[in-house]
Amino acid sequence: MSRISTEQVKHVANLARLAITEEEAEKFTKQLDSIIAFAEQLNELDTENVQPTYHVLDMKNVLREDIPKPGLPQEEVLKNAPEHKNGQFKVPSILAE
Repeated sequence: MSRISTEQVKHVANLARLAITEEEAEKFTKQLDSIIAFAEQLNELDTENVQPTYHVLDMKNVLREDIPKPGLPQEEVLKNAPEHKNGQFKVPSILAE
């Protein structure tokens, strides 16, 4: 017995906006049935004492500690700016009046 029907394959293709022929629908039905059968093998495994996991590796947070440090002096930051005024970057206005 097939786990997926040709009509279901055509429906999914329609949802994905894919145009498939009748031959393709038959081919995809067989292929998807094989994929589902392969995935169903997982149901045969005994997972009674297996802890749920979200990742196969024991990962830890690898971010560095957030330590505030002094920034660059304002004069040094503004020395490469095309224009500056009152210690700030001066840029063209983008708002229409």
